[in-house]
Amino acid sequence: MNRLPSLFISHGSPMTALQPGQVGPRLAELAAGLQRPRAIVMASAHWLGRAPLVSAAPQPETIHDFGGFPEPLYQLQYPAPGAPALAQEVAQRLADAGLQPGIDPRRGLDHGVWVPLRYLYPQADIPVLQVSIQPMLGPQHQFALGRALAPLREQGVLLIGSGSITHNLHDWHSYSEAKEAPYVRPFIGWVEQRLEADDLPALFDYRRQAPFAAQAHPTDEHLLPLYFAMGAAGGDQLGAQRIDAGIDQGFLAMDIYRFDGADAAA
Repeated sequence: MNRLPSLFISHGSPMTALQPGQVGPRLAELAAGLQRPRAIVMASAHWLGRAPLVSAAPQPETIHDFGGFPEPLYQLQYPAPGAPALAQEVAQRLADAGLQPGIDPRRGLDHGVWVPLRYLYPQADIPVLQVSIQPMLGPQHQFALGRALAPLREQGVLLIGSGSITHNLHDWHSYSEAKEAPYVRPFIGWVEQRLEADDLPALFDYRRQAPFAAQAHPTDEHLLPLYFAMGAAGGDQLGAQRIDAGIDQGFLAMDIYRFDGADAAA
């Protein structure tokens, strides 16, 4: 089996599940070019905790973790099976890296997981589990989580971080498709340049070095899954490839990144 890349996906609003915009076709095209994974491990911006947790439900429920949206959105299901045995292996790898994980036997799939997976693998027939992120511990910790799991890419496991390359919900009604937030393009351009240069120190220090960092991310949690995907690349050479999926509502950049990285088995 060929080594899979790791991915970062901007999942956008929950309405992406009903209104795919540009990101839906981009995700379908991406999946069509990948070897079919035997399982998927995702770190979502919507499962936060003080220590890493690994989901191990045999049949995870579809969590509708949002409010105030149209009723059809709450009827959507993504009935993918879980992967309890893989969850044990994931937890062991995190433990071996000194990251002190736990296992949650009941956790379902939040919208940071099932919304993009509807377009990547619409049949919902590939086992899926989640790993929680720790926003208080910063980018380097999340990178370490991804790095600990990188060898799984050699075993047919697709590692995905799901967040948003820009995420400032204070701007929900301030911009539109015809009026972009002025911070979006400078910020995503800086991220792309630093990823292409494999500039990990700058990326870890994005709060001080990136233009408009505080406007693009008032809090870290939606960017931290990017660092999980970077760590899962398996080395300091990330092999980053940006896939442009547009800017939703004028302030949510929908960038996708593919990391082919170094030899994850090293």
